[in-house]
Amino acid sequence: MITRPSPRSVRWAMLIILLTGWQVLPATRIIPELFLPSLSKTISVLILDWRIYGSALLVTLGEVVLAMVIACGGGIAAGAIVGGFSLIRTIFLPIFSSLYAVPIVILYPVLTAWLGVGPPSKIVFAGVYAFFPVMLSTAAGIRTIDPQFLLVARSMGANLLQQVLLVIVPAALPTIFNGLRLGGALAIIGVVVAEMLTAAAGIGYLVTLNRTILDSPRVFAALLMILLLSIAYDICTRLLEARLISWVPQRQSPLAGRGSLSANTTTSAA
Repeated sequence: MITRPSPRSVRWAMLIILLTGWQVLPATRIIPELFLPSLSKTISVLILDWRIYGSALLVTLGEVVLAMVIACGGGIAAGAIVGGFSLIRTIFLPIFSSLYAVPIVILYPVLTAWLGVGPPSKIVFAGVYAFFPVMLSTAAGIRTIDPQFLLVARSMGANLLQQVLLVIVPAALPTIFNGLRLGGALAIIGVVVAEMLTAAAGIGYLVTLNRTILDSPRVFAALLMILLLSIAYDICTRLLEARLISWVPQRQSPLAGRGSLSANTTTSAA
């Protein structure tokens, strides 16, 4: 009998094949190194220029953190209000959904005119870029909350703020974290794109700088840093999610429910 490989084994196999192809294809000149430098050469550039890439990473990371503060704070608060009140949801949810479909990159020239070409415009742009998935996920999660939770909270004398902070937001955490993962990825993209357009520091600036002089190893070294940053953010988010929502009960399958129901019926009949 043929056993299926586990998803984890398949993921590791795909990663090994990808990294092997990255090393072998340029080394054998199947793909010119101008288009794709080998993995070993890319890593050697990171090791030799670690000070340059380290300082650029700190600049990008600081802007991403501030952008996520805007996206998380504003997105969760707005999502709690929109998802928690039917009248506000009816008015504003279609508006936010429509704005999410608009390419937010068109706002960057406006933000640079208002805030200049420094870090504030990049932070605000990335924060707005990541705001919508966080807000929409929070609103969607709140709409799935069992009304019994709010009924119990009101019966215990909880005011509106306590209901939002102690009942609504914790109950919607699984859906909120889905938005946070997507929002974090968009925040990283927003900061890097803004740095590529108008910046004198950061990972995106290194991409643009080395692209203009056709230094492919240094371009791909910067891209590798962006990839590692995204992976690290996703891992941290999943660890935080597992820690914060470990209280969520496992859902029983319909068959399990029917089995216990049948058992109870049999016991009652006996």
